[in-house]
Amino acid sequence: MSYFPAFLKLDDKKILIVGGGNIAYEKLVHLLDFTDDIDLIAQEFSDEMLEKVKENNLHFEKRAYKEGDIAAYAVVIIAVDDIPLQAAIFEESKKYKCLCNAVDSVDYCDFIFPSYIKKDDLTIAVSTSGASPAMAKHLRRYLQNLIPENIGTFLREMRSLRESLPKGKERMKMLDEKAKKYIQNWSK
Repeated sequence: MSYFPAFLKLDDKKILIVGGGNIAYEKLVHLLDFTDDIDLIAQEFSDEMLEKVKENNLHFEKRAYKEGDIAAYAVVIIAVDDIPLQAAIFEESKKYKCLCNAVDSVDYCDFIFPSYIKKDDLTIAVSTSGASPAMAKHLRRYLQNLIPENIGTFLREMRSLRESLPKGKERMKMLDEKAKKYIQNWSK
């Protein structure tokens, strides 16, 4: 079955990453595009990971995962090769009602990380529901090249109009026309 596409608001949601290697680093970099309320636990951290942790003033602990570590978190990312540990943390996540992602183990995931494009307020996510992350990556790269550089300026203008104009059909119609014209002009 496919994954339901959703964009999560991470404000006031603590995230825990279990792992300190290359894959954990990739997940950290992606998450930092949206929040910095991230803690890390790993027995070993790569130099690259430690540099990113220091750069973003993140809390980390150099130790093994212990049962109960996820109790205070809304989201947990498990980026370790230990499949029994992935399974145990996934089962534990049900007790604490936190969302869980075990990297490369879809059986232990409530959600997956899509390949995504982020330009200012525009975020486009591409997923193959785990069938081909490589395809999602290449499609993302293709789409990224289609997006105009000034999209952020346009979106700020649209936000300002939405906030300043009274709600109603006239506002919806005007904003729809403005968006339609922008896309028509960029695709020429």
